[in-house]
Amino acid sequence: MNLLLTFRIAIRALGRNKLRSGLTMLGIIIGVGAVIAMVGIGQGASASIQSQIANLGNNMLFVMSGSMNTGGMRGGAGTSQTLTPDDAAAVERECPAVRAVSPGVSANGQLVYGNQNWVASSRIQGTNEKFPDIRAWPIETGEFFTEGDVRTAARVCVVGKTIKDNLFTGTDPVGLTMRIRNLPFRVIGVLSTKGQNQYGQDQDDTVIVPYTTVQKKMLSITNISMMMISAISPAATFTAEKQITDLLRQRHKLGANQDNDFFVRNLTDVAEAADQSSKIMTNLLASIAGVSLLVGGIGIMNIMLVSVTERTREIGIRMAIGARSAAIRRQFLIESVTLSVVGGIFGIVFGVGASIIISNTLGWPTLVSPWSIFASVIFSVFVGVAFGYYPARKAAGLDPIEALRYE
Repeated sequence: MNLLLTFRIAIRALGRNKLRSGLTMLGIIIGVGAVIAMVGIGQGASASIQSQIANLGNNMLFVMSGSMNTGGMRGGAGTSQTLTPDDAAAVERECPAVRAVSPGVSANGQLVYGNQNWVASSRIQGTNEKFPDIRAWPIETGEFFTEGDVRTAARVCVVGKTIKDNLFTGTDPVGLTMRIRNLPFRVIGVLSTKGQNQYGQDQDDTVIVPYTTVQKKMLSITNISMMMISAISPAATFTAEKQITDLLRQRHKLGANQDNDFFVRNLTDVAEAADQSSKIMTNLLASIAGVSLLVGGIGIMNIMLVSVTERTREIGIRMAIGARSAAIRRQFLIESVTLSVVGGIFGIVFGVGASIIISNTLGWPTLVSPWSIFASVIFSVFVGVAFGYYPARKAAGLDPIEALRYE
């Protein structure tokens, strides 16, 4: 008996009990759909986290001032005021794995234009001219301030999209003057839309000014609170982290037993930790959903065993007229695989649909990858073979005489 004829007989046999076949496939449909939806949720969460971290800049590292002990009480990060502009210049000059450095200081203040006012939640950020390159944040209109503006502590600023929409409603702010902490600043550019960061903060609600302006004309300080650093490549961020740590310890004259008076945060490290957490969550969700696939496979085995019992006399007749055991076994295997594969196909549709519904109704990011669909099809075939082999073997092993006598 050729394979095509065996397949046609198997389909005809399944068609005789459409409701039973449909209910049997339902377990596979739910199992495959659940696996695809759960993996989609996990991968969507991972992709969202990675996108948010990448949105912070190119191969980013942050160096922040450390904590300070006063009277036995330890302050938080940033209280020691140990970083200086010379530290930033030394890092850029002496660390080969570092591509660019921007010193950073920040201040709070009310923004006023005409009869409108706004308090930037992201604070007033002082940086240098390399900020757009390090943060991968292009200018939408106008231009960014120059090295000369930083050197002369010019009162110029670049605003984010949120500031533009709320303070300069319906007006192009480039060339206009607004007041920051009662000081006049000329707006020279508007940043492109960046959106929220991984903490849910609006990155577009910000004003960027030369860090020297914040130091001299707003805070009257000489130190900086942090550095934004871009490494030469993603792989070089760990090398850059070590080079920066060694250099700053040397510059700050820290002994071997002394703690760092600064913090270095490597966003590549953060991204890898987040990715690892997402993978664990995805595997957990997929494992839980995979239990339903196992239950669906057991359902297929159960129905195939019932089918063998119901068709014992039919099997005996086929053997009596010359059908070999291999043909009988192949027929029942094809029936089992057909149930699981058809169920798997409907399960893929169900899983993709469930992912779309979850994303649209709950707002969760989902990502259905081609490999998860391919793996679902392969797994469906495996379930059909694994759970259909024993019933098929049992059918092929029947004694033709005993099978003909079966009532």
